[in-house]
Amino acid sequence: MALAAPAGFDALMRKAIAEARRALDTGDVPVAALVVDADGRVIGTGRNERELRHDPTAHAEVLALREAAAARDDWHLEGCTLVVTLEPCVMCAGAILAARVPRVVFGAWDEKAGAAGSVYDVLRDRRLNHRVEVFAGVEAEACGELLYDFFVAKR
Repeated sequence: MALAAPAGFDALMRKAIAEARRALDTGDVPVAALVVDADGRVIGTGRNERELRHDPTAHAEVLALREAAAARDDWHLEGCTLVVTLEPCVMCAGAILAARVPRVVFGAWDEKAGAAGSVYDVLRDRRLNHRVEVFAGVEAEACGELLYDFFVAKR
């Protein structure tokens, strides 16, 4: 079960939603992520770019983590928070764990491939060497609506 997010993450999620809309320009699934440092500064931004880059690993979370690591000149992202419009998948959960991100805040649940509590719970698996605090449902309706509209238009 995910916790209710602390105050202040609504505005960050709205920023992520605006970034997710930019993925529509390239035909990518509209998902975006931000990495925020302990002072509340956005140090990494990413949106899905699998179609744009022809890269199966170009998920929003992975791109945001890469940008944040470059900004810090360190792959350890302790003290940071990842804000993402959709529950991370298994690949992204692995990247979050590898980067030692302590907190994830997400909008919509992914009932098909989620790895933060819906299908899997990789981020809080006690068998692993790092666990993440998970906050779900921030601006969930807006995040879900963006994804729903995208997939309806695809059909």
